[in-house]
Amino acid sequence: MFEIPSFQDLQKYFVDCGPHEVNRTLESEHPGITGLAALLSPAAAEQLPALAARSAEISSLRFGNIIQIYAPLYLSNYCVNRCAYCGFSADNKISRRVLTLAEAEKEALILHERDIQHILLVSGEAPARLGVDYLVELVRRLRDKFASITIEIQPLETEEYRRLFAAGITGVAVYQETYDRTTYDEVHLSGGKRDFIYRLQVPAKAAAAGMREVGIGALLGLADWRLEGLALGLHLAWLRRHYWQTALTVSFPRLCYAEGGFKARVDISEHNLSQLIFALRIFDHDVGLLLSTREDARYRNGMIGLGPTRYSAGSSTVPGGYADPELEGEQFSVGDRRTVKQVCLDIRGQGFDPVRKDWDAVFQKPEDGCRMTDDGYG
Repeated sequence: MFEIPSFQDLQKYFVDCGPHEVNRTLESEHPGITGLAALLSPAAAEQLPALAARSAEISSLRFGNIIQIYAPLYLSNYCVNRCAYCGFSADNKISRRVLTLAEAEKEALILHERDIQHILLVSGEAPARLGVDYLVELVRRLRDKFASITIEIQPLETEEYRRLFAAGITGVAVYQETYDRTTYDEVHLSGGKRDFIYRLQVPAKAAAAGMREVGIGALLGLADWRLEGLALGLHLAWLRRHYWQTALTVSFPRLCYAEGGFKARVDISEHNLSQLIFALRIFDHDVGLLLSTREDARYRNGMIGLGPTRYSAGSSTVPGGYADPELEGEQFSVGDRRTVKQVCLDIRGQGFDPVRKDWDAVFQKPEDGCRMTDDGYG
């Protein structure tokens, strides 16, 4: 079982991090957790161009000029949890809905018409309103139209993940939100999500079920970003050791405006965010790094080729928002409102290839016995 040290204990990793340790780590092929601490340290902040260059070099060698494009598909904004930072929190007075299977299929087809081949099914955590049966039926309707279908919903048990995998879902994203136990307890006021330890084990359950890809992440702005980054590295390394056949991804969502008006507890600048992304790329050469539409177009364009390997595009965070962009009830305010076509044009303009389909759906069938790596081959 994965266990995370307290943030007080993690702080000790930074004690001896100076310029020498940063330079040594930049030259290392396998930095380890002490190397990751050096890359996240204040000393490394003074060498951001060097981190960017090393991150870009590794990304080019491992992923070439490819950036995968995906889009979220929100199915429901009902949620039983009271999370202080989330627009879907049960406390918030927003317009709530669960898409019918027909409505969800219509949303998916809109994305398909926009040439999106990788979709992420998202919902609030309300199992009584949207459960495994719903997802199994929906995926059966969609799996022949998309190269991959992943989910970001309430935590499930291993057998439930196995059932979804058999239906055609091949990836699960489960974000811890914050690895700081004290902060976690303060911002998760009630609901199943309040159980820190339970949630911490969910990525392993998804991997044990045979999911070909598991994504983790922290919501940046809740606690010290350097310590969050170190915790992410520890979690990532543990998953690699125990589930080496599973492709892994990390997302870097920064807190942005959402219903409820929660303010970030810790400021994290674009400089900080960039350092975190570069550090994780140098620490783990193979991990997929996601940069979402929470960030604006200027920043996302500036990060092309420097580390992130996946960009969401043309996103709506409202259930039914693709068919009706005027609907209310979004999870958070989107920062990059460019269309899929515009995002792809900007990526191509910098000499990179925005890939919307990088393997055939036939290779996603559970019975083929293969597992996918982040670039679609494995």
